[in-house]
Amino acid sequence: MAKITKALYGLIGFPVKHSLSGAMHNAAFAACNIPAEYKLFEVSPESLESFLLNNQELSGFNITIPHKVRALEILEKKFPFGQNETEIESRYYVKLSGAINTVKRTGSELEYFNTDAAGFLMAAKEDLNFDFKGKTVMLFGCGGAGRAVVAALSWKNEKVKKIYLYDLRKEAILSLKEHLNKVPDDWRNIFQEKIEFIQEDQIAEKIKDCQLLVNASPLGMKAGDSSPIAKDLLHKGLSVYDLVYNRDTALVREARQKCQNAIGGLGMLLYQGVASWEIWTDRKASNEVIEVMKKALEKELNKKC
Repeated sequence: MAKITKALYGLIGFPVKHSLSGAMHNAAFAACNIPAEYKLFEVSPESLESFLLNNQELSGFNITIPHKVRALEILEKKFPFGQNETEIESRYYVKLSGAINTVKRTGSELEYFNTDAAGFLMAAKEDLNFDFKGKTVMLFGCGGAGRAVVAALSWKNEKVKKIYLYDLRKEAILSLKEHLNKVPDDWRNIFQEKIEFIQEDQIAEKIKDCQLLVNASPLGMKAGDSSPIAKDLLHKGLSVYDLVYNRDTALVREARQKCQNAIGGLGMLLYQGVASWEIWTDRKASNEVIEVMKKALEKELNKKC
């Protein structure tokens, strides 16, 4: 019997050893009898361009911290968007966010997508039971994940009232501002009135009017990390979504005591992964497959905790 060659997929980041993605995708491949394997690839910033352009054996891959913005800069020079590419929702999110998390190889071409945005929306609605219409949101973190949240909330179907953006890293704020100034005018008009960059001393006042707080910063990923916001600023009318998924963060623990609702980022990881899997396999993930992926994530997370 001829040996079946497995398609190779993976995650690139720096670091990646904490990731749960391999468990999720390999479980889905096995459940659907797809001959494929998902591996983790630790790639330094200095090696990123060479890795992206020279790894022909990869059929597709995800991208995580700290490469989501830089990877797009590299790939869009080599593989620019086609005329109608932005009609696809996950490609629209690429242009609006300036960040990618999913790549698919088609022959000699690499197609790139942002499924983080859709993953965020799905998790917020399914796990947080949050309706964005008319709501005011505060977002901590303007890196790759934060950019995806901005893109998601700026999508034409999400009628958010206001988005306050804050990041300790001035370079991240400057980079996002520069990117937003480059998007086409008709897209800029979608979010121009909604977005406001704020300073640290404005948080206490602005949070009073917010119905959702999203943490897209790395704060909380390490054991012992403090919350990005003082506990006494949290209030009953606030829901909290921390994109950190590998532990119960200080923010989530404190928010459960004081806020309407609070969740970690496991749901976003799941739903962005489902969207990536559908792109790679050209098939719709059934509810059964999604449940397999979810259980694999939960099992792997329990191992690491």
